[in-house]
Amino acid sequence: MQEKNWGDTVVGWFIVKDGEQTQNSQSETDLTADELIAKYAGQTPLTADGAGIEDSRVQAETPNTNQVPANYSTPPPVVGGKVDFEAVFETGGVDAEERERVQKAKSLLDSLPENTDFTVKKQIVEASLNAFGVPIEKIIEAGVAEIEALEYYIRSGAGDTEKVLQDGAARIQQYEQEMQNIRRIMEDRVKEQNMVNAACNAKKLEVQKVLEFFGRDAVAQVVKESPKLHEPETSGE
Repeated sequence: MQEKNWGDTVVGWFIVKDGEQTQNSQSETDLTADELIAKYAGQTPLTADGAGIEDSRVQAETPNTNQVPANYSTPPPVVGGKVDFEAVFETGGVDAEERERVQKAKSLLDSLPENTDFTVKKQIVEASLNAFGVPIEKIIEAGVAEIEALEYYIRSGAGDTEKVLQDGAARIQQYEQEMQNIRRIMEDRVKEQNMVNAACNAKKLEVQKVLEFFGRDAVAQVVKESPKLHEPETSGE
């Protein structure tokens, strides 16, 4: 009979090893920035040529943040991706005495040679803990409490991250729309100016015909003597 998977116990919060699938095998960290933006903007990410692509990663479920207890305290902030585990456990309701129990069991396990037979190892650890007056059930309870605290911390952070992504995607959409509007204004203004240039040049040609009738020298003399006219600018040699 196959032994029950660790991932099926303690509401599936144990990390599954040996190539087995974890409960949330697809995480946000597997997605690229463009895929995340597309996901929270409700769009399809684009390839280099602008065509939409189908990617199952974009359809990935977000972490289940609804199962964070209502009485869960404000989690400690994340600084540079580093986790203050003592603060995480404290926030999750695991007190110092419980944390010490788990640490004591871990220290005992770490002190034994890796090749020690499991049965022998278990006997040594249990005997040592009993000698310290630490009930095995209390260690298990504390360990599970730590696992829960860590999971709540993950879910709480995932909820905040999802909100940041959604807000960011909305802002990007807003900026992209604004950029499109600005481009449209610029394009319309250039078209309008080109129309003005063409119309004015056409009118200049009409007036030029009148001036050409009197001759270039006469026009040049009038321009030179007129207080309100300006001689044409010439480019320097």
